Amino acid sequence: MNRSAFYRKCYTRVTCIGRSVTNYSSIVLSVALGDLVSIFSGIQPSGGLHLGNYLGAVQKWIELQNNGENIVWSIVDLHSITLPHDPKELNDNILKMTATLLACGIDPKKSILFQQSTIPLHTQLCWVLGCITTLPRLSRLPQFREKSQELKVIPLSLYIYPVLQAADILLYKATHIPVGQDQVQHIQLAQELAVKFNKRYGDTFPVPHSLVNEDASQRIKSLRDPTKKMSKSSQDEKSKIEILDEPDVIREKIKKAVTDCTSRVTYEPETRPGVSNLVIIHSMLTGKSPDEICPEVESLDTGKYKMVVAEIVIEKLTPLREEFLRLIREPIYLQEVLKTGTDKAMEIASDCWYEVQSKIGFEGDVFRQNEKHVQNISRKL
Repeated sequence: MNRSAFYRKCYTRVTCIGRSVTNYSSIVLSVALGDLVSIFSGIQPSGGLHLGNYLGAVQKWIELQNNGENIVWSIVDLHSITLPHDPKELNDNILKMTATLLACGIDPKKSILFQQSTIPLHTQLCWVLGCITTLPRLSRLPQFREKSQELKVIPLSLYIYPVLQAADILLYKATHIPVGQDQVQHIQLAQELAVKFNKRYGDTFPVPHSLVNEDASQRIKSLRDPTKKMSKSSQDEKSKIEILDEPDVIREKIKKAVTDCTSRVTYEPETRPGVSNLVIIHSMLTGKSPDEICPEVESLDTGKYKMVVAEIVIEKLTPLREEFLRLIREPIYLQEVLKTGTDKAMEIASDCWYEVQSKIGFEGDVFRQNEKHVQNISRKL
């Protein structure tokens, strides 16, 4: 697809939805009605994907990808250095995340998959957007307040993290951003910055919309504290099932999952969140509803039911793990996937940046003359 067609898709979609938050069902309906969408999503290479990520997000990404939507996926390594990190571990994790996404079904022939830091225009647009927002606005974001309370010294990166996130989105003129509910306010900042930039300099960016899972019950919870979501950042490894966990590890984690003293298997999320979480995992992996599952397993106590769920999880994740192990042995191929993605993403991003710098008063022709040089630098990074 050429760049003008890409942007037509973006602007067509913006005229069709007037809400700041939409859901996957709306996207499917819009596609059926002939509307067009453009989707961007970023994922940090810190930590592995867990079952909640896979069922709640990645599977839906693949569905959108296979529906023929225009999708850009970025491994957002710049965001991963917001707080102190291990450089070698980060470098390894970038390839691991690439292999994991490919193993899960992300197809680089249908989508764009690239490494964020290989396109310097992300940070350049971040600076421009930072010039039209304020520190008080950024300090009101809930995630900043939560993380800053844990730190003695607050780095500037923690403030501007959401501005870089907005730059990631707007650089590709994305209309829909798959996020968890906890990220919706960051997308609202991107919306505000798009509107503010357009008002000051003329129409440039479509206003992006959060794309969230409409069914709150279909969210995988922590195995150790089922009142909280399963989280990549959790320090308790037993709280989450990693996509790459070996079968015996999965069995042990589910065996140790917190339930309650009642032995029957029922689906009561409010009063029995632990066993209900297992039922939801069972439901999402098999397509059966909780109302169908509970009568089927009424003869089992929770201990035996845990082993049923464990085997279902193992059956689903084993092929993904095996494909990951195959891919991770081919680092040159993984690097080529990312380089190809960078070339495609750079073509889109450079068009957007040329438009932005022309409107804010920079000399656009100089950028055009050096565009190939910038692309060559990106390939080498």
